[in-house]
Amino acid sequence: MSAQFTPQDLELITRPLHGFVTVAAGATPPQPRPVWYEVTDDGDVQFFTAPDSPKMRQLERDPRASLVVAAPVGERERWVSVAGPVTIESGGGRELLDRLAARYWDTDDPVRARELAAMQGADWVRVVIHPEKVSRTVM
Repeated sequence: MSAQFTPQDLELITRPLHGFVTVAAGATPPQPRPVWYEVTDDGDVQFFTAPDSPKMRQLERDPRASLVVAAPVGERERWVSVAGPVTIESGGGRELLDRLAARYWDTDDPVRARELAAMQGADWVRVVIHPEKVSRTVM
């Protein structure tokens, strides 16, 4: 385990796959949620969320999170996990939404374009995970 991504890690996690984020929850069992995410040039991982979401309330109490990305069905089983403290950034959430929508959706599709327009009207915060631990496996 190391706190840096290998080239093989990056090959997997820079693809448009869902990441499953889990926030530190104390006595509450963790509740992983799928998110769109990206790896920053600095090696952090960021995603956006609503400022009043349950994960935000928990992150305000305990600013730690992890994200797991797994290869899709039909490929050799492998996953990458990153865990560490988070910072919550009030700026950049909308821009991140726009970048990630283009990564995950065909934004020329009229249905997706309407969904994206609705999402763009909401408030978003950017959550940045600063890796302290990166784990991986290949089966």
